[in-house]
Amino acid sequence: MEWEAVIGLEIHAQLATASKIFSASSTAYGAEPNTQASAVDLGLPGVLPVLNEKAVEMAVLFGVAVGAKISNLSIFARKNYFYPDLPKGYQISQYEEPIVTGGCIEIQLQNGELKVINLTRAHLEEDAGKSIHEGFDSSTGIDLNRAGTPLLEIVSEPQMHSAAEAVAYMRAMRRLLRYLEICDGNMQEGSFRCDANVSVRKSNDSTLGTRTEIKNLNSFRFVEHAIQFEIDRQIEIIESGGDIKQETMLYDADQQETRAMRGKEDAHDYRYFPDPDLLPIKISDEYIRTTAAALPELPVQKRKRFVEEFQLASRDADVLCEDPAVANYFEAAAVESMGNARLCANWVTGALFAAINAANLDIEASPIAPKALGILVSRIADDTISGKIAKQIFEAMWKTGLHPDELIVEKGLQQVTDDSIIAGLVDQVLRDNPDQIEQYRAGKSKIFGFLVGQVMKLSNGKASPKQVNDILKKCLNSEVN
Repeated sequence: MEWEAVIGLEIHAQLATASKIFSASSTAYGAEPNTQASAVDLGLPGVLPVLNEKAVEMAVLFGVAVGAKISNLSIFARKNYFYPDLPKGYQISQYEEPIVTGGCIEIQLQNGELKVINLTRAHLEEDAGKSIHEGFDSSTGIDLNRAGTPLLEIVSEPQMHSAAEAVAYMRAMRRLLRYLEICDGNMQEGSFRCDANVSVRKSNDSTLGTRTEIKNLNSFRFVEHAIQFEIDRQIEIIESGGDIKQETMLYDADQQETRAMRGKEDAHDYRYFPDPDLLPIKISDEYIRTTAAALPELPVQKRKRFVEEFQLASRDADVLCEDPAVANYFEAAAVESMGNARLCANWVTGALFAAINAANLDIEASPIAPKALGILVSRIADDTISGKIAKQIFEAMWKTGLHPDELIVEKGLQQVTDDSIIAGLVDQVLRDNPDQIEQYRAGKSKIFGFLVGQVMKLSNGKASPKQVNDILKKCLNSEVN
């Protein structure tokens, strides 16, 4: 029996505001527990929430980026449920009148095909606190630093049909949010996470199956593993004659399995009603037009431009455009590389990525500035240095932060490009290796590589490899003939 999975994601993106959505408390990560929770965040009697305008701006920016409808009037509601890390006994969210409705985002599948995933809505809400179990033998700690942190919950239509598609969608959404600079996308810190709604049905059936919701997935690997496990679990239950229960699931990363937490709630279980302490949000058409006009270059646009303007391969453009900081670094380097953007891309995705990964640095913290890397690439292109010598210069630049031209002069590493000097080196190698020449004459073509290496060694790696190849080939051919 053929089965089809049906998947929808609810992404929770922490908005990059300095303060919380309804209070002046800091949203900075890593503070001591309960040191960034004000009276408003704690829900103490008599306090009133005040909406953070910046959060609204970011939500509107997202809406215009995905081509959604921005509501001229949206309202906040109280979502009522009781949990230890929810101090008020309700969460301020949006229900009937979200700020963003519709829109879509394009994802790239593993086979290279593009697919459009439609969005249902995106709404503003506050985050809850955090329950802490580690370090407590028979109790649970509560940290309310996250309580009141602004979230944009982005709800997709159930249009994904595999765990891989869900991951591709999540990556595309994270990339977009980072380009918009409204979410840092840090999954380890909880700034970007999702709930996955999963059901299965026969492949020829248009009716949706009973869904389960896997909560709080905070890595791409966990998303893929959890969804695939849940798909397999549901199929096994149905094929064994059982029924799927509508449940909220937890993914156990250690056991690599999902398990039920509680029965899945429906909207009526939360008893939504308009929050009486918050006024409706009114957004003018002019404000929406102004926001749309200020949109930055989005990742899909940047990728297309890199392919067309810099003649990059699609795979290289994908890698470089994944992170806006990497894309900006590459572009700044490419401008300095004397029109050698493709070679520049190789150095960014090769030597530079290896160095920053080994040092556990973000690319913005690289000791090699993008312009300096571009100049290094240009020195390879204009035959000032060889690719091999460039690796030495790169390592010295990484350690010292010095300009590549300074290091080339200081270390005396300029490439030898004088034909007469290289010809003299070739003559000496031919005189010193008569046996190898005889082998070459006998048809052992691999000897050519050995002879090239001897010339390069004799020049201390400074001779132009291309010229060495050309001159050596000419000399050997004349001797053979």
